[in-house]
Amino acid sequence: MTEVISLMDIDDDQDTNEDSSHHLKPNNKGKNVVVVPGTPPDAKAIPWVEKYRPQSLADVAAHRDIVDTIDRLTSENRLPHLLLYGPPGTGKTSTILAVARKLYGAQYRNMILELNASDDRGIDVVRQQIQDFASTQSFSFGGKSSVKLVLLDEADAMTKDAQFALRRVIEKYTRSTRFTLICNNVNKIIPALQSRCTRFRFAPLDSFNVTDRLRHVIEAEKLEVPETGLAALVRLSNGDMRKALNILQSTHMASQQITEEAVYLCTGNPLPKDIEQISYWLLNESFTESFKRISDINTRKGLALVDIVREVTMFVFKIKMPSDVRVQLINDLADIEYRLSLGCNDKLQLGSLISSFTRARSALVAAA
Repeated sequence: MTEVISLMDIDDDQDTNEDSSHHLKPNNKGKNVVVVPGTPPDAKAIPWVEKYRPQSLADVAAHRDIVDTIDRLTSENRLPHLLLYGPPGTGKTSTILAVARKLYGAQYRNMILELNASDDRGIDVVRQQIQDFASTQSFSFGGKSSVKLVLLDEADAMTKDAQFALRRVIEKYTRSTRFTLICNNVNKIIPALQSRCTRFRFAPLDSFNVTDRLRHVIEAEKLEVPETGLAALVRLSNGDMRKALNILQSTHMASQQITEEAVYLCTGNPLPKDIEQISYWLLNESFTESFKRISDINTRKGLALVDIVREVTMFVFKIKMPSDVRVQLINDLADIEYRLSLGCNDKLQLGSLISSFTRARSALVAAA
């Protein structure tokens, strides 16, 4: 009689030959990844953005007035529906995840439904997934709170129909569920939803908070970063903590030392000395000579013209010139950047850039 081998037997044989670390792991998407320090064996492979994500409200780098207000509402069990908006990398998602940990403890994943831009966000999700989660009976973990939390990250990507459907769901399940909407552009959230939430704006982080958090990561990773390298990280981040950590990690992986030059080379941004040199050519050299030299430095260093235009624009603000000349020059630079964003020819736009400065020089001579 032939022996029958079941699938269970095959799985058991494979399990005995494989390391336990190869077992199936939950597939977390987007911002759902939460790292508990010291647990993963491959900690070096973890993005520092997730590795150093704040675990409590006290760890959030900035916006203490907003964080303290939300912390007080949470402690008093008076948490309303929230609308957190502002530029990326300013702590919106980290703040609400810290609130969830405070409310529910280690079991917080069972009490929240998190949807972000990687998920389907149409009206069917609101009618089925969100409504099903909000309507089910909740249990209190640790006796802290039995109110569930629905987190809609990047809510400005939701369709208008989905937002209108969500309006009714929020009203219907307010007793058992709190909704938190996170977005970059609050104008894309319909007024009916805005009026049902308490709004908090997360502004870009100031240089002090970015520097302080970067020093914490540098010390934890045992890196050697000179002050010029740290200043370059802060400058390129533009108040985006996520961007600052990504630049720091990528520079560390690409270079032995995290110097100012290494940071700029890793990100592809033009060095400040290059911008000064280009600005000098624009203000002093002839059209032909400026075009030749700027084209040469673009080819040699692999610079993008749009980055040069942005940096030169900031340099123009530092130059002493009459207000009317400065206004016209800034307006011309803005037009060039807009045309570059539409994919216009780089050589033509470089010619337009030099022409704008040539007119500005003529105006300066006439004013003198």
